[in-house]
Amino acid sequence: MGESLRDQLLKSGLVKQVREERRGTEGKGRPSGKPHGQGGKPPAPRRSQEDMDLAKAYAIRAQTEANERKRAQQEAEEQARQRRERKQKIQQLLDGKALNKAETELVRNFEYGGKIRRIHVDAAQLAALNAGELGVVQQAGRYLLVAREIAEQVRVIDGHLLALLVDPDAATADDGVPDDLVW
Repeated sequence: MGESLRDQLLKSGLVKQVREERRGTEGKGRPSGKPHGQGGKPPAPRRSQEDMDLAKAYAIRAQTEANERKRAQQEAEEQARQRRERKQKIQQLLDGKALNKAETELVRNFEYGGKIRRIHVDAAQLAALNAGELGVVQQAGRYLLVAREIAEQVRVIDGHLLALLVDPDAATADDGVPDDLVW
């Protein structure tokens, strides 16, 4: 029990280390020895190869996702531009060529977009529409009655906008209704 704490510290070597650190700090307020590099910052801990590979993989993934987003955005912009051009062509084609009349007495029903739609026509227009001489085009939420040639041109530009065009070569006698139900 005869050893003091100081003696025990000297034997263990801890006191020697503390004395060396004191000597180093006596000069300028920081330990002597080699500086930690430029700027006096301690060196960054070395990354393991696994950490670098993971960081590289994340960077590649982020770049790939950014490229994919950019490509998708360019594709969407191109499709929007093409839609605008088609819409403008159809608008120019239809200007002044709609045959709709304000005062009509008949309604012609047809299916378009999974729903039953209707267009108001007079007797002559109804006969021409059923014969395939006229067609119906959907433009800006309205249904326009147009000549067959105009309807065919609309079909070429954007087939989705052609609402009704009866095939004149279709058999009119065989309309699917039994003869005993015809009045």
